[in-house]
Amino acid sequence: MATFTKTLLSGSTNGKAILVNATTSPGTTIHTAVTGTSSLDEIWLYAVNSSNSDVKLTIEWGETTAPNGNIELTIPGESGLILVIPGLLLQNSLVVKAFASTANVICIHGYVNRIG
Repeated sequence: MATFTKTLLSGSTNGKAILVNATTSPGTTIHTAVTGTSSLDEIWLYAVNSSNSDVKLTIEWGETTAPNGNIELTIPGESGLILVIPGLLLQNSLVVKAFASTANVICIHGYVNRIG
């Protein structure tokens, strides 16, 4: 029977938001998935935009090669907790990174359900 353990994003300090300061690839590290292939990380990410302008956010999902590894969306100005990754799975130490069209205005919050 599988076990589920809720964990912090590895790029977070004590569960705090991760400020996206990168504006190009490779982005700011958000999370490094579980080692190996016998477990999975179910990753949930939310974005907050503190600027009053819309900002394009790119999530590099396990690789930095476009288009295979890129998830792109626009985060509206002065918005909070916009769901950007709805529980997608990752494993084998692959890394989730993020960059934005404007530095230091997007914060990423989230958590991981580790399934093993």
